[in-house]
This record gives sequence, C-alpha cells and structure tokens, in this order.
Amino acid sequence: MSEVLKPDICVIGAGSGGLSVAAAAAAFGVSVVLIEKGKMGGDCLNYGCVPSKAILAAGKHAQSIRDAEKFGITVSGEPKVNFKKVHDHIHDVIAQIEPNDSVERFTGLGVEVIQAEGRFKDEKTVIAGDKEIQARRFVISTGSSAFVPPIKGLDSVEYLTNETLFENTKKMGHLVIIGGGPIGMEMAQAHRRLGCEVTVLEGAKALGKDDPELTTILLDKLREEGITLIEGAMVANVSKRGKTGIRVSYTKDDKQHDVDATHILVATGRAANVDGLSLGAAGVEYTRRGITVSDDLRTSNKRIYAIGDVTGGLQFTHVAGYHAGLVIRGILFRKKAVPNDNMIPWVTYTEPELGHVGLTEEQAREKYGTVKVLRWPYHENDRAIAERKTTGLIKMVTNKRGLIVGVSIVGTGAGEMMNMWALAITNKMKVGDVVGYVSPYPTLSEIGKRAAVTNYTSLSRKPIIRSVIRFLQKFG
Repeated sequence: MSEVLKPDICVIGAGSGGLSVAAAAAAFGVSVVLIEKGKMGGDCLNYGCVPSKAILAAGKHAQSIRDAEKFGITVSGEPKVNFKKVHDHIHDVIAQIEPNDSVERFTGLGVEVIQAEGRFKDEKTVIAGDKEIQARRFVISTGSSAFVPPIKGLDSVEYLTNETLFENTKKMGHLVIIGGGPIGMEMAQAHRRLGCEVTVLEGAKALGKDDPELTTILLDKLREEGITLIEGAMVANVSKRGKTGIRVSYTKDDKQHDVDATHILVATGRAANVDGLSLGAAGVEYTRRGITVSDDLRTSNKRIYAIGDVTGGLQFTHVAGYHAGLVIRGILFRKKAVPNDNMIPWVTYTEPELGHVGLTEEQAREKYGTVKVLRWPYHENDRAIAERKTTGLIKMVTNKRGLIVGVSIVGTGAGEMMNMWALAITNKMKVGDVVGYVSPYPTLSEIGKRAAVTNYTSLSRKPIIRSVIRFLQKFG
C-alpha cells in the first residue's frame, strides 16, 4: 500500500522555480511536498547558469593575461591552461552553492522532499516512489533539457550538450558548436580563450533575438578573438572520421561544406521536460513546446500550475523565480498575478556582454509608430577608456512622451547595468527621471545618463529656446 500524503502544495521539480515556491510556502507555515527525480538545484546549478559562468570566468582570466601588455605588464607567451584544474574550479563553484539547494536545507525548512520521479495518477493525485500525494494545489516546475535535433549520423558519434560539457578535463583540439544562440556563443568564447580552436555553425542569424545593431558589435569582437562563426549554415550530416575525429557536413548558399572536429557541442535550444509526467491523466494540455498555461500560469486543470521553462516561454532562471512569486500569491492569497514579459531582462555573458530589457527598436516602432533612439558609446566613457574596454554602446528607445520602453547594451558590465534598466522599465520611468539622478564618476553606468541627456540636445538649437534665454539675460 502506498503512503498517502495530503499537503497544501505539491511541487514537482527542484530547480530554481520549484525551490522558490517550496521555500516561500514553508515560510508561511504551509505544508509542502517537493518531488525531484534528479539533482537538487536543477539545470541551472548543475549544468547551466552556474558552471557556464564559472568556465567563462576561467576564460576571462586567460584573456586578461593576453591583454596585460596594454597596461604595461609583460607576460611571456600564451597562458598555460590546465583543463583538469578548470574542471575542478567549475565543480568547486557548484559545490559552494549546492548547500543552498540541498535536501537537508529544505527538510530543515519544513518541506518534505521526495527523491523520485513524479507522475500524475489522476487529476488530483501524484505518485512518487511509494507515496501518493493528494494536494490542494500542484506546481509543475520541471524545467527544460538540451534539444537535440534529428541530424543524420549524430547518434553515431559522441557529442556534448550542456549536461556533459562540464565534465571535460582535457583540452579540445577543435570544438564545433551547432547553434549560435546565447549558450553556443558563451561556450565558444570560453573555450577559444582557453586555447581551443572553435567553429560555430548557426542555421539562421547568431543571437537572432537581440538587436542586430548590437549583435554585430559583439560578433565582430568574437571573430577578432579567433572564433569561426558561419551563419546560414544548415547542418546536414555528422560522421566519424578516423578513430577519434568527427566530420560535420553543412550546406550554405546551396553548397555543401565540411568541417572536421575533435568534439561537437549541440546548443540548438531547449525542450520542455514533460515526458514521464502522465499529464494526460491529470487533464493537463501541452504541446511539443511545453505545458499550456493561462495568463495566471494555471494549466487546463485549475488545481495545477506550471512555471518556468516547462511552459515554453522565456527560458531564464530569473523568469522561473518570478513565476514562483506570482504563483505563491495566487495559491496563498487568492491574488491573480499575471506575468509581464516586457519587464524581463536577459543577458548573454560573453565579453563584451549583451543585455536587453523591454522592446527592441523594431518592436517599439511597431507598437508606437514614432519613437526616439538615444545612444552613447563606450569609447566616450572615461572609465571604459581607463579599463581599455571601449567596445560597445547603450541604446535606449523611448516613445514620443519620453517613456523608456526598451534598453539594450553591448559592452563590459552590461549585465550588471540591466538591473537599473529593468527597474526603469518596470516602474515606467521617463528619460527625465534618468537625467535627474546623480551618477558617481567614473563609472561605466554613466553611459545611460549620457544617452538620456542627448534627448534634450535638439532643444539647445531651437530658436524659441534661445530667444527665452536672451530675454532672461537682460534681467541679470
């Protein structure tokens, strides 16, 4: 006989969103069961955000050695990279964060954690191991996994995804990355800086969801560092070459080309984790993209919510956390909270970084018709000059009333700066609000204020304004 549990909330998936729901509910004294079949912390901690930023940091330190002579510091030769120690650095970072997401911590918070696969038995029951959970509300937060496209011959070779990449302990001779999205471009730069030859094959445009004016700046920089980036390259076939080699065949401009690799990383997007949940038994509708949710994140079964990547929407850790807060308000306080994707920032953590929040210039023109685009370059920022990080710019888009509707930045520190601009978009701030605050000097963030000030440049040339000034001068 299965043990029957009757908590107020049952959470399936212990990634960022699921952990946030469980912790918040427990803090309010609500009974919670948390089910996780894999590692606590989910993809972000174990295979995604955390290890990828750790390897990017290693690559950044290697690059700083190459750039040292710009600052009058002499370093002889290329930096020597010990990939085993890079591997150890990555896993030490994971290990330091791991206790925050552990079974022990959540048990201590009062959450009952079940380490088993969870599946729906019916519309109000989940089975996990030898237990049946009959909760008042369920929250599905199972996230997503690397999507592996049906490329001919791919299953005949050993290929990497983000779930296996960070186990590598040896230098890769030639890494071919299939996919030029944020994951692909971040890993391309990290491995190139660590001394690997890197080729990226992208079927359409690299970093295609971002503003092309800014992505051009970033992609040019990545090419300068020695990354071979081929856009419009449709991978057709993968085959073994010799004992350890791999040949990737692709078409571009109706011609076939081959590139030989020692390793392949598949970075072609994410697929929602819905398999094994028996969603049909619960009356939960879903597609290949993910679970279908209403504007308040409820599924077709109103006692079941879905949050984060599994919904097929914006796939970021901070979105899952945002969804978690909305769902907690809905479950505990009966307050309908509707996500606003327009206020969600995102960042590609290359160097230079690429960040965005709100509408792009194209989207803003479609919505408002008349918009104003304000820019300021890094090469006119004193801190950027001192740091020799002058590649990049900020691009601020406003409507005709001066409301800030979108901000994109490419450059050093763009990710940190997006905090301010996400706040501005969320609170519907105007250009005048930015002009009115005092920015410490010298900081990279000054580019935002300088861009905002350009909104008023044209006023100084208007005859009526000059006439008013001359009139006032007469009075001393």
